[in-house]
Amino acid sequence: MWRPQESSYDAFVRHLEEAADFPTYLPWPMGPGWHVSDFGVVVQPGSSARATISCVTGTSTLDGPVDVMVVSEEPGTGLGARAARLASPDPRDVGEGPPLARVRIGPGQVPLWAVSTSESDEEFDRTVLVGEAAGRWLWLVLRPASAMLLLRDEWILRDAAGVGAPLVELAFGGPPPVW
Repeated sequence: MWRPQESSYDAFVRHLEEAADFPTYLPWPMGPGWHVSDFGVVVQPGSSARATISCVTGTSTLDGPVDVMVVSEEPGTGLGARAARLASPDPRDVGEGPPLARVRIGPGQVPLWAVSTSESDEEFDRTVLVGEAAGRWLWLVLRPASAMLLLRDEWILRDAAGVGAPLVELAFGGPPPVW
């Protein structure tokens, strides 16, 4: 796993190079005061990326400080489970019952189902949502758990590689989340 020691624009450019054509999703547009606090890519030299993670950090009126981690991964990779602090590399119960939320990626909507965190660390307050986008797992890990209410508005996720010039204006930095 390639992950920079600190979040910066230059490190993010390197991340996008390492990820190549594997998507790195960010909530778009990012709200005022929000910044990219962490990112990484699972890739072996000479092969294609298997997963990416990005984290944006900001504040909400109801929750105070909030971390939103977005993972896109090939099945069996385990990065999403690691970020969510779950034991199994792939999520369970996805697709059972109605989705809890939906996000927009490109022209389509991606349904997301809640994943139980009851079998893992109780002190790690989070909501974990998982769906499938373009044949890959899409994980959203929101901390604290109550930040799930941010999804009541339609969220748009955009592959950072396609953002272009506005990427230069994004804020980077701050302490990375615990995962």
